[in-house]
Amino acid sequence: MIVEIEGLCKTYPGAERRAVDEVDLRIARGRIFGLLGPNGAGKTTLLSMLCGLLRPSGGRMRIDGVETAATTAAMRRRIGLVPQDLALHPSLTAHENLEYFGGVQGLGGGALAKRVAECLAIAGLEGLANRRVETYSGGLKRRLNLVIALIHEPDLLVLDEPTVGIDPQSRRFIHEQLRRLNAAGMTIIYTSHYMEEVEALCDELAIIDHGRIIAQGTVTEVLNRLASSLIQLRLAGGLSAALESELRALPGVTDLQADGHAVRIESDDPLLTLSRVLECVRGRGERVTSASLGAVNLEQVYIALTGASLRDGS
Repeated sequence: MIVEIEGLCKTYPGAERRAVDEVDLRIARGRIFGLLGPNGAGKTTLLSMLCGLLRPSGGRMRIDGVETAATTAAMRRRIGLVPQDLALHPSLTAHENLEYFGGVQGLGGGALAKRVAECLAIAGLEGLANRRVETYSGGLKRRLNLVIALIHEPDLLVLDEPTVGIDPQSRRFIHEQLRRLNAAGMTIIYTSHYMEEVEALCDELAIIDHGRIIAQGTVTEVLNRLASSLIQLRLAGGLSAALESELRALPGVTDLQADGHAVRIESDDPLLTLSRVLECVRGRGERVTSASLGAVNLEQVYIALTGASLRDGS
């Protein structure tokens, strides 16, 4: 395992609850690992501790078997972090940015020049290397943000929302480069609010909510978690308060979430519960426009587990 986390905790001064609460996580070398969670769930705090930017309140972390607390500086050199907020100097050129950040990582001379050229090629910025970054589009800035994290050839690449706010073409370009890096052996940790990205890119994933890991496994395993317990409906007129109360009281219903005309119900006996739900809906004079059993995609699992669309709109 390249990453091993045991009982990791973080409590900020004055906070009523832990931002990260007894997290256990193991990531195998050479994988693309997705980390999902609503805003405020603890993702950035967890990544900041892993990258040595934030001191844990408790627990243990190991990178490739080495305790991070004892060798923080060395661990930082083994990790490349792509933050959500752009970490580059807009008044410098792409070439100058890469030279600067390479120097920060201890590179110099011919080795630095070689890595700058390689990173410009990875980002597809060779023809724009001497333009000031402030003239770049959002997508080009994201490409540069990515390769700045690669300048020192890290073993582990950590990306926090790397494609937020960019066009589809730039998003596809970044995904292609990440696949190439992974095929060459790099381990990648990837967070995103775009569920389809994680589903398409990642080998394994974890969902974090309120500082705790609430689901973990391969994408298929996480999808299968709700495959036999989730009922999904769309109602022509939406869910009234009276109907919601009646559905929640049905035997077998363990949870219910509504978002506009969509209703998601978890049940310990979904086939029988679906029959009861349909009878109840018809009895209220409401019309069902669609009904299905099981999770079809990762977004449905995410919403069912976290209720994120209801809690924070993400």
